[in-house]
Amino acid sequence: MRSWLETDRARDTGVHIVDPTKEEILSGYSRARRHLDALLQDPAPKDLGRKSTGTRWTNEELLFHMVFGYMVVRALLPLVHVVSRLPRPAGRAFAAVLNAGTGPFDVVNYWGSLAAALVYNRRRMSRKLDKTIAALSRRLEHENPQSLARSMPFPDRWDPFFTPLMTLNDVYAYPTLHFDFHAKQLSLRHPDAPESS
Repeated sequence: MRSWLETDRARDTGVHIVDPTKEEILSGYSRARRHLDALLQDPAPKDLGRKSTGTRWTNEELLFHMVFGYMVVRALLPLVHVVSRLPRPAGRAFAAVLNAGTGPFDVVNYWGSLAAALVYNRRRMSRKLDKTIAALSRRLEHENPQSLARSMPFPDRWDPFFTPLMTLNDVYAYPTLHFDFHAKQLSLRHPDAPESS
């Protein structure tokens, strides 16, 4: 069976979303919840405090950033519903302004996740993800094919999984792509691996 995530070498991101169904999106949400719970079940504080691979965050900070992807989508959904109804030039201008602010966004994104991980730490982030995914799932269940096809221009420089034009369906699928990508950057020791001396 073909995955809804396919490689597309023509784009800088290397990722092409092939219109996942509601069931596939919800299945991805459920898998991410289980994965986060498993990741938080075994590691010692020193493992969570270790630097991740390829980011400046610790494992715990990166885990929060992975959860934050779902939180961002909750904020984006009303925006897509509004901007998708505007004339396309207005949407493109909005995306261009956001793209122009990529530098400041990157700074806020880094420091924001760093600070927020102090609140939504190893003891709270799983509960936060559960509540966020429950809200997203309820909202997704009420979407119809017409609403899921609504689209708006996006600031594609803000995230490797943002494309110049995204449908609401793409936005619902985004946080699991983001979660899976960053999960590969964690440096958590597998519970069955021997301790290094």
